[in-house]
Amino acid sequence: MSENQKYKLLFKDRIGIVFDITKLMLEHKLNIISMEVEQRDGFARISLEIEEGHSYKSSEILELFSSLPGIDSQSELKRLPQEKREKWFRTLFDGMSEGIVSVNSKGIINTANSVACHILNTPYESLVNTYVGEITPKNNLLMECMQKRIPVNRRKSAVTSTGRVDFYGSAKPILDSQGEFVGAVLLMKDLQEVKAMVDAVMTPIDFKFDDFIGESPAIQNLITFAKRIAELDTIVSITGESGTGKELFARAIHFESGRPGPFIPINCAALPEQLIESELFGYIDGAFTGAKKKGKPGLFEAAHNGTIFLDEIGDMPPGPQAKILRVLQEGCVRRIGGVEEIPVNARVITATNKNLTDMVASGDFREDLFYRINVLNIQIPPLRERNSDITLMAGIFLNRFNRKLEKKEQTISRSGQEKLLAYSWPGNVRELQNVIERASIFSNSNEISADSIHIKAGQQTTCGQQCKTIPVTIQNGSSLKELTGNYEAKILLDTLNTNSSIRKAACKLGISHTALLKKIQKHKLSNKNKFTSWEQAGAAG
Repeated sequence: MSENQKYKLLFKDRIGIVFDITKLMLEHKLNIISMEVEQRDGFARISLEIEEGHSYKSSEILELFSSLPGIDSQSELKRLPQEKREKWFRTLFDGMSEGIVSVNSKGIINTANSVACHILNTPYESLVNTYVGEITPKNNLLMECMQKRIPVNRRKSAVTSTGRVDFYGSAKPILDSQGEFVGAVLLMKDLQEVKAMVDAVMTPIDFKFDDFIGESPAIQNLITFAKRIAELDTIVSITGESGTGKELFARAIHFESGRPGPFIPINCAALPEQLIESELFGYIDGAFTGAKKKGKPGLFEAAHNGTIFLDEIGDMPPGPQAKILRVLQEGCVRRIGGVEEIPVNARVITATNKNLTDMVASGDFREDLFYRINVLNIQIPPLRERNSDITLMAGIFLNRFNRKLEKKEQTISRSGQEKLLAYSWPGNVRELQNVIERASIFSNSNEISADSIHIKAGQQTTCGQQCKTIPVTIQNGSSLKELTGNYEAKILLDTLNTNSSIRKAACKLGISHTALLKKIQKHKLSNKNKFTSWEQAGAAG
């Protein structure tokens, strides 16, 4: 089977080269299919394709070209430059993870990569040069995009030879430099890949000791000690007030340990008592009503060869405490309803902001568990005891929020720094971070003054927790009920503004989450968003 012939001609650049070639081909009744001219370094490179069906041999056509004025060389080509570019783009598109289909202004498909062919279950030859409406006549994203001339995004499904493919389609119109509609393009992403991307983004980034902000001797000594014990399998107990960074410290220990398994954090205070055992230890099929078929492994099993972090262990009820002790002593778990002992190799780190010694004395925490977890203790000092770190942290947080908010770089004025140093920071690093974020958001100046740093009045003190009293103003004619109500409201505001959530504030007050919500409603307390403080409706500034 004969094919079109392709040639490359090189000329010293001059006017009339294309005319001379066309005239020569016309004289010998040779039909030019395509011609491409490239001018570079004083030369003109001509690539052309001649239609098959003539009686000339390739050598005879080359001889004809040699008669052209100013020709430097002539040779036969296997592939035209345009074909090479098309092959390159096709290889590039086929290497992409998204499916790509494009159409011209009339809806004729002019591009389709291999992923799109797989999703649409149609070979390339049957897609290109086909009207898009013939491919998927129902719920067609490209058709809708062409008709409305607007971007269209939707989740879709397609049935292929290997089963159903769920994908997310995004179609956009294509406009030329004058704003005229010239076509549309559809990108298709397999939803399994989308889920994998989301999981990767949502997975916490490894936290290292080098990421800790702090130059105070107390913090540096703790980091040195934690690095020494990181590779051990011994249980570590981290204590410290809320907001001091206990979980971050635990993550850094896990990273430094080099354990190949995952880091699994568990907030013991947030788990309902009836779910604690099933979450931690798992269950077998039929263990209780609603149990999944084939059962479910617990978090201790999931943390195999890794680290399990039991945060707020002081809030764990007595029943699960006994089972935790057994796991720590024997190194194996037994699922609910099961008899099999399943060995687990998980490093255990615990944390609490409560005084476990007092809880043991009062009978609220098992004495045997306390001694089992209290082997290596790390006590993170509160921020008020690390004054040298406050301004350092504030500056780093401010730079971070400036980048996040795309604002010009801000600094904290001397008066602002003095205000930060004069405060006791009952919410510790978490509260400092929130205060700096609010200041960055609401300040339009390059220098953040003391007035832009919003700290609750009555809490600005350097004497620590013991002098954090809430003043009550006795007004003439006020009844005892009114006075106690006002005092309760002030306590609630103080606690809500120094804890990161209502649930944690309720734990701090020793009441249930529901009880605190009722009191918030009773005293008409509210905060507009996470960047603003809790306030009482009708209260002054």
